[in-house]
Amino acid sequence: MIDTTRTAPYAAFALRVSLGVLFLAHAYLKIFVFTVPGTVSFFESIGYPGFLAYLVILGELGGGLLLLLGTYTSLVSLALVPLMIGATLQHAGNGWLFSAPGGGWEFPAFWTVLLGVQALLGDGAFALKLPVPGLTARRAL
Repeated sequence: MIDTTRTAPYAAFALRVSLGVLFLAHAYLKIFVFTVPGTVSFFESIGYPGFLAYLVILGELGGGLLLLLGTYTSLVSLALVPLMIGATLQHAGNGWLFSAPGGGWEFPAFWTVLLGVQALLGDGAFALKLPVPGLTARRAL
């Protein structure tokens, strides 16, 4: 039998680090492969305002780092959901599988669900826990 009270924090840690690395990899791709101006142009070509490219890159960098550290994990996970909904919507017309031309919607949709799971699980093991200003204790549901 698996003792989930003992292993769940490590599962949350593994998910948190995986998500953090994915976000940093996508930020790296937008900055160093596609370049920031290229990413802005792509956003504009699909009908999004160009300034959103900067917000997405910032969200991926900051969110990825905060997830890796385990700082404000639930809040960061929820804050990244709109980015992934936008990515899912952008890929929706390309079909289901991400191997489709232009990439399908299943990967960003799954990534969105994983962010929700991470928000519910919380920080997990090895997290850098910083106090939230104005809150003295976290209440359980």
